[in-house]
Amino acid sequence: MQNTSDILVVGAGFAGLVAARELSRKGLSVRILEARDRTAGRTWLEPRMGRSLELGGTWVHWSQPHVWAELTRYGIGVVTAPDVEKAYWHADGRLHEGSPEELMMLLDGPNRDFLAPSRQLVPLPYEPLTNPAIKEADQLTVAEKIDDLELEPVSDDLMRSFWALNFNGPIDDAAYTQALRWAAAAFHEWPIMFETCATYKVQGGTAALAQAILDDADVDLCLGAAVAEVRQDAEGVVAVVRDGSEYAAKAMVVTLPLHALNSVRFDPELSPGKREAAQRGQLGLGAKLWIKVKGRHERFVAMGPQDWPLNFVQAEYLDAESATLVAFGPDAGAVDVDDAAAAQMILRRWIPDLEVLEVAGHNWVEDEFAHETWAMHRVGYLSESLAELQRSEGRIFLAGSDYASGWGGFIDGAIESGFTAARAMAEQFGIRP
Repeated sequence: MQNTSDILVVGAGFAGLVAARELSRKGLSVRILEARDRTAGRTWLEPRMGRSLELGGTWVHWSQPHVWAELTRYGIGVVTAPDVEKAYWHADGRLHEGSPEELMMLLDGPNRDFLAPSRQLVPLPYEPLTNPAIKEADQLTVAEKIDDLELEPVSDDLMRSFWALNFNGPIDDAAYTQALRWAAAAFHEWPIMFETCATYKVQGGTAALAQAILDDADVDLCLGAAVAEVRQDAEGVVAVVRDGSEYAAKAMVVTLPLHALNSVRFDPELSPGKREAAQRGQLGLGAKLWIKVKGRHERFVAMGPQDWPLNFVQAEYLDAESATLVAFGPDAGAVDVDDAAAAQMILRRWIPDLEVLEVAGHNWVEDEFAHETWAMHRVGYLSESLAELQRSEGRIFLAGSDYASGWGGFIDGAIESGFTAARAMAEQFGIRP
């Protein structure tokens, strides 16, 4: 027996929540089918280690217009990270210590040179294919462009680690255009880009913003409803969930991440271009780990070589007898999010006497509904796949951070894509408020 509504939305992450809200405001009946037992997708605020910790996407910034508009709409503020006091960096085969300013200066000149073409090649960050020359640049890798800089060993190691951090994965197949798109969205200024990535968090956590959007939408939310099959014909669409239940609608927004797109059977199949893009995938396949260490510490930041299991660590919370660190690594398979001893071995490469008390994290790559962290694309994706993924498939529209034009890989990109899908659906089917 089918349950019928005007619109089905697959996934209750930020793209799905925004699309559902916008379509419900047009007087349509909207049902969200969410596989998990919670909303917010690849963001996840969870009580761990005595705190509410963001296990997934976290940071926002006023350079990101879509998420900032949502925060303004619901009167939600941001929390600013305190200033870092000390820096450690392992480069050119040895450990260095200094001020955060010293570390930033080692990255400043190289990043300015590396990202200098952004204004020419991506003059309009939300229309990234405007300059035809971007297609040639889309075949270049981040690693190749760093090679071209011919940097001194310390700066070279730091640049490779910095971009492995940004991609949450290896840079040998990382699209140079992805780096240019981030820079363009940050007003072509790499310090603003860096600030955007790790400075301001949502007051009350990402869950607060997700709940505000959901509360503002007149929708039917079905949790624990993992979609296994989608059928469509000239009359509408049907989603079949794993327990056999069927849901019918006139059209559908699908917000599955790129690496999860082929986990659902579509009848008829999605276009070859969409299937090939999903099969090829993207590079955000790394790790995010929270680590609680014993004792009082300065607020520090640490960088290591690009191939370390954790190549970036930052002290986020300082308490009287402990500190809570957030760390990232480019390969989820190299980090056990439950292994405190392994985390301690890595951290002691920077600070020999650190004692790890607890660790917390979530392996997003092994998560059956994600299979990836944040979306960071391979060479060729922008020019060969993005427009096809953004094109509707009959009555099916894709939305999500993976398919964003602007801040791909961020909450902002998910919101942008949700808006875009809702508008495109309304235009295609002549829906008016």
